[in-house]
Amino acid sequence: MTNKFQGVGEADVRMKEMELYVHIPFCVRKCEYCDFLSFAAGREIQARYLKALEAEIAGGSDALRDYEVSTVFIGGGTPSLLEADGIERILEGLRRNFVIREGAEISLEANPGTVSGEKLKRYRESGVNRISFGCQSTVNEELAKLGRIHTFEEFVVSWELAREAGFENINVDLMSGLPGQDAGSWEMSLRVIAGLGPEHISAYSLILEEGTPFYEKKDQLGLPDEDSERLMYESTHAILAEYGYRQYEISNYAKAGYECRHNLGYWTGTEYWGLGLGASSLLGNIRFRNTGDMEYYLESSGRPDLIQEETERLDETDRQAEFMILGLRLTEGVSEREFEERFGIPLRQVYGGQVEKYRQAGLLKQEKGRIALTRRGISLSNMVMAEFLP
Repeated sequence: MTNKFQGVGEADVRMKEMELYVHIPFCVRKCEYCDFLSFAAGREIQARYLKALEAEIAGGSDALRDYEVSTVFIGGGTPSLLEADGIERILEGLRRNFVIREGAEISLEANPGTVSGEKLKRYRESGVNRISFGCQSTVNEELAKLGRIHTFEEFVVSWELAREAGFENINVDLMSGLPGQDAGSWEMSLRVIAGLGPEHISAYSLILEEGTPFYEKKDQLGLPDEDSERLMYESTHAILAEYGYRQYEISNYAKAGYECRHNLGYWTGTEYWGLGLGASSLLGNIRFRNTGDMEYYLESSGRPDLIQEETERLDETDRQAEFMILGLRLTEGVSEREFEERFGIPLRQVYGGQVEKYRQAGLLKQEKGRIALTRRGISLSNMVMAEFLP
């Protein structure tokens, strides 16, 4: 492992920023639209996995000694499926083996119906300060068609328990473009959730991924047509603005000061280390992911150099493209000054043609040294971002 990261972190003895992602692949039942690395599993395999995860955390690396962790995100799967002591053990292991910044954002994904008041209280006491609930819809018929394990009423119970446990930073996921959904039911979901007052709302469109049951039967799902989907997306910004939410990224809305710091790190190029089955990492200009083979992970997790695969060394062109593509997801866009500081060359010298093409088309704008998507450009973001691929 030392050879893989030779030179990383050696020239600069100051503490550098890094984020941690911890993957918990277990769920009660895999949703038919989900293509994440997740599956149902019993308590025995969960216990073995937790032990292997602790071994990986303890394995550490000399390459990480100069890093300070600014955010931790425990995702899945359904991390809240674990008993509370499992989350406590993970966080204790992280604190023993990494330098966690004071005031770090520590997020945990949770599904309604998998938490209790006692669990949430212990999460809070162990240092979790942000909960992300996967609600997806406030309409029970839509939830049933998605194959979700909960009703909206069960979400409300979980929401109230989280507030009672002291959580003051809660995200709620909502999904548009669902089977049987129309603009009216989408607006209702937005208004009901915004009326509860979470600090953050993630509003995504359903994407049919190859290999999922939804993809195989897409013609039978009764999905909204493209015009209806576009109307849903375009109405989201205005509806949530009424409740005090600012759109700061293509699919994310927050009250002032509650933007997700972990995701902002991804979009602005902060280095990150992934722990757990199939987790991805970016350290310096090296990108890699952990094995997705559960048995191999359980046997070898204590040797990070054995479980890491798909290693890619990013060249300057790759890094410049990522800076642009990820940065343009943010409504504030990318900084021309930061691009030049990072790469030693003016942004327009590299991407002047693309910027001018889409500025003239009304899809990009330049304001105060930043280049960002316009409102119309956000709707056509995939097309614009494709122009910056190497």
